[in-house]
Amino acid sequence: MVDEKKAIFTIGVAAQMLGVHPRTLRIYEEEGLITPLRKGKWRYFTMNDINWIECLREMIHEHGVSIAAVKKLLQYTPCWNITDCPFEKRKQCTAFMVNGLIPKKIDKQVLRKVQNMDSKAA
Repeated sequence: MVDEKKAIFTIGVAAQMLGVHPRTLRIYEEEGLITPLRKGKWRYFTMNDINWIECLREMIHEHGVSIAAVKKLLQYTPCWNITDCPFEKRKQCTAFMVNGLIPKKIDKQVLRKVQNMDSKAA
């Protein structure tokens, strides 16, 4: 199993995994939607990055949200409110659990709710 937090994928490999051109990932980085690890001129992506980019692509291509709109929306609400993804998918989503996209004022409340739901389901 790959450590989700370890930056091991170059931009070419990440692009191939996602089925996109490397330029797409560069655009997302220029727009501030992703921040891959940089070592000199090289970009390295984690599995968390790959999962987040998949979510971004869903918002942009399946829901028709522009990059500018995604950036604006993420200032006010987490991504799962935009894409209306099911809770089961959210529980596995790194953006939901650890990516810092939960607004700080509700961060602890959301985590408590998730933990309570998980303990009730068990």
